[in-house]
Amino acid sequence: MQLRVLGTAAGGGVPQWNCDCCGCAAARADPGRQRSHASIAVQVGAEQWFVVNATPDISAQIESCPELRPRPGRRSPVSGVLLTDAELDHTLGLFRLREAQQLDVRAAPAVLSALRQELRLDHVLGAYTSLTWGTMTEQPIRIGAVEVSALALSPKAPRYARGVQASGPWVSALRITDRTTKKTVVYAPCVSVWSDQLESALNDADCVFLDGTFWDDDEPVRNGFSTLTATGMGHLPITETAQLLSKSPAPLRFYTHLNNTNPLVDPQAAEHRMLADLGLAVAVEKAVIDL
Repeated sequence: MQLRVLGTAAGGGVPQWNCDCCGCAAARADPGRQRSHASIAVQVGAEQWFVVNATPDISAQIESCPELRPRPGRRSPVSGVLLTDAELDHTLGLFRLREAQQLDVRAAPAVLSALRQELRLDHVLGAYTSLTWGTMTEQPIRIGAVEVSALALSPKAPRYARGVQASGPWVSALRITDRTTKKTVVYAPCVSVWSDQLESALNDADCVFLDGTFWDDDEPVRNGFSTLTATGMGHLPITETAQLLSKSPAPLRFYTHLNNTNPLVDPQAAEHRMLADLGLAVAVEKAVIDL
């Protein structure tokens, strides 16, 4: 199983269009510090890939990865999307994929309900492409050469879908296993509670991508863009998860989904050395991971 890191930023990316914080200002001055919305691509067949979360940057992300571009005389090998939640940062890219001949979208039942009822993707995208909706739960499903399951993390619905009556989790971690090598990646960009189920999944993983939105709990308040703490916004801060993640035996352990205010957006920040001392790191965009 091969993975491609397509993006590592939280909502708005780095820089964020309406922000001039230190992280955004530095990224405008140095394009090498810019980050696109968090996503990975997973190879599920010889020439078949699924992306995890369809971000607003999905077109540029596909173009930046040679394996995802169309071959001569052929369409793109991207054939589907796996969703961890229904947030706009992770679903707006579905509209951008309307040119696909067909599109396979897999998500938890609540997420599918929001996409079809609130964003009306059946009606809007159905006019452009053939959509297939697939449900993901804790029971593994086969997608080509991998098995995928969704681990419930949070009942927090996105703002636009708070009136949707749906059962089950709104936010999930994905557990993706190569059916041949049995190697497993856990992708969890939004973690509000460190559950026993999540810890068990991390302990059985070979590669982990974990919520790195905020460095500490007070970061949103301190930077003046929210009256809520990181945990109040549904993200455990790195200062609370780093020691826990360091106990995972996974050889590869990365943080992703960094907010523009996170000191880790600065490649020279001392916080990187603190993570390195624990055997942890921030995911690198365009990185290739073979499992």
